[in-house]
Amino acid sequence: MSKENGMAPVQVAKFLVGAVVFLVVAIWLLARLATSGFNVDAQVMSKEAVAARLKPVGEAVASDAPPGQRTGEQVYKAICLSCHGAGLAGSPKFGDAGAWAPRIAKGYDTLVTHALQGFNAMPAKGGAADLTDDEVKRAVAYMGNAGGAKFTEPAVGGGAGGDAGAALDPNVAGKKVYESVCVACHGSGAAGAPKFGDKAAWGPRLSKGLEGLVASATKGLNAMPPKGGYTGSDAEFHAAVEYLSNSGK
Repeated sequence: MSKENGMAPVQVAKFLVGAVVFLVVAIWLLARLATSGFNVDAQVMSKEAVAARLKPVGEAVASDAPPGQRTGEQVYKAICLSCHGAGLAGSPKFGDAGAWAPRIAKGYDTLVTHALQGFNAMPAKGGAADLTDDEVKRAVAYMGNAGGAKFTEPAVGGGAGGDAGAALDPNVAGKKVYESVCVACHGSGAAGAPKFGDKAAWGPRLSKGLEGLVASATKGLNAMPPKGGYTGSDAEFHAAVEYLSNSGK
């Protein structure tokens, strides 16, 4: 039979094998070309580096200071460092006077507002909801001062300007805590919580006395978590319990 009408089976097989090899090599070369521009960032994007940035807050650098009493430096090292240490996501790098200058020009109060409420890629309080407002303010002052500012950190050891253990006015400090945290359950009596101002509901609880109520609320009781989930000072929480109990008298 003449071979002029087509290729022999052996030739066809060789052609197909060659085509497959060519495609494999071409795909490999294209892949190398597409990823070659990312070699510089290999260390930044390694599994270890990503894991380090995603570690829970304070896993390796949290201070021994109790909640509410951390300094600006301690808050920075435990939380803010993850972004501001390297200037990630457009955040001003710690100590970079050029990056901080236009921010400092906005004033301390504006920077604090941005830090508390969140700004651009930064979530509120840098994503650490357990920070008190004063701790955030200290961190802002610490970072700003490293960039050339002359901010004053709020003093450690005080809620509402006094000693951390000092009694606070329940109608001021206590009301503020109630309206920001406790109202979620005590405002409507949800989950069995005694409703604010409900004397019948508060009656049997008041028999424990104020300090007994504070002790129970601090540890958590029934559906309520310890301190109702409040992360501020003990003095502020004490004032909130007093404010709530007074409503039921």
